[in-house]
Amino acid sequence: MSRPTARVLTLLELLQSGGLRTVAELADRLGVDGRTVRRYVDQLVDLDLPVEAVRGRYGGYRLASGYRLPPLMLSDDEALAVLLGLVAGRRAGLMTTADTASETAAAKIRRVLPAPLARRLDTVLESLAFTAPPGESATPDADVLLTVADAVRHRRPVSIRYTDREGRRSERPLHPYGIVAHSGRWYVTGTDPGIGEDRTFRLDRIADARTLPGSFDEPAGPDPAQRVLSGFATAEYRYEVVLRIHGTVDQIRARLPATVASVTEIEPVPVPGADAEAEPDAEAEPGAGADQAAGGWLRVELRAERLDWLPPVLASLDRPFTIERPDELRDLVTALADRLASCARRT
Repeated sequence: MSRPTARVLTLLELLQSGGLRTVAELADRLGVDGRTVRRYVDQLVDLDLPVEAVRGRYGGYRLASGYRLPPLMLSDDEALAVLLGLVAGRRAGLMTTADTASETAAAKIRRVLPAPLARRLDTVLESLAFTAPPGESATPDADVLLTVADAVRHRRPVSIRYTDREGRRSERPLHPYGIVAHSGRWYVTGTDPGIGEDRTFRLDRIADARTLPGSFDEPAGPDPAQRVLSGFATAEYRYEVVLRIHGTVDQIRARLPATVASVTEIEPVPVPGADAEAEPDAEAEPGAGADQAAGGWLRVELRAERLDWLPPVLASLDRPFTIERPDELRDLVTALADRLASCARRT
C-alpha cells in the first residue's frame, strides 16, 4: 500500500473515532502539513464520504453524525477471496470506476483485519505475479450499469445514448436480455424494438440509460453470453471469409473460437490431393492416416478488418482446408507458404 493511501485511511480512522479534529491535530498525527491534510480530506470527499468542514477558531473536520464503517467479520478464506477478487477484477478490467476505487476498498478491508491475518494476506498479495500485463480496458459508468441491470432483472425497456466505434451518437430503445463481461469489457445484449433485431452494445460507450414504461417477455433461444459471442462472429467488417476445413469442431475452435468464427457441418467432400487408390507412404508417421481422416468437412465463416493474421492460424491448424473467398486470402496463404519453403531451403 502506498504511503499517501495509508495516510488517507489513517485520516478516515481518526475521523471515525468521533468528535471534531483540528487541522493542526490531524497534521501532527499524520506527519504532514495542513495543506496536505486538506488534500487528503478532498480525497475522502471524492469517495462520497460525508466529511464536514467546521470553520472558525476551533474549526476542523468531522464525519457526519451516525456515519461509521461497520466491522468486518471475515474468516481467513473469506478475506482472501475478497482481496483476490478485487485484484483479479482490476487485472481483468472488470471495474466500473477508476482503479483507485478497488485499491481503496482493498485498503479498507486490510486495515480492519486482525494483524496476524493481515500479515498472511499481505504475503500472498506481495508474492502474486501475473504472466502478462493487463490489457487496455474501458470502465462503464456505475449508474448506467446499475440501471441496465435493474432493467434486465425486471424485464423493463430502457433508452440509451450510445456512441459507436465510428464516433456516431444516437439514442435508441433497448429490451436488455443480459449483461456479459468478456475480455475486460462489459456488454449488454438485447433487442432493438425499433428495428426488431438483436443488438449488442459496449456499456462503456453508453453515456446515459433510463428506464422506460412497460415490460417485455423473456426471450427464448441462446443465453446472453452466447448471444454476445455470436454477435462478435457475425459483426460487419471489411472482409467476409468463407473456408472449408477438414477436422473436428474442437480442433477448429482451438484456433478460431466462437467469438471469431461460426462453424457448421457440410456434406463430405474429398480431401484435396487425396488418392483413394494410392499406396500408403512407407515413411509416413504412424497414425498420420487416422489423424487425416479424423472429423469431417466443416464450413467456417468469419469477418475481419484485416487478413494478415489468418494464414499463420490456418497453418497452425495443420488440417486440410480450402478457401472459398476472398481471393486476397489465397494470395496471403501462398505468400506465407513461399516464405516458409524459402526458409526451409536455406536451413
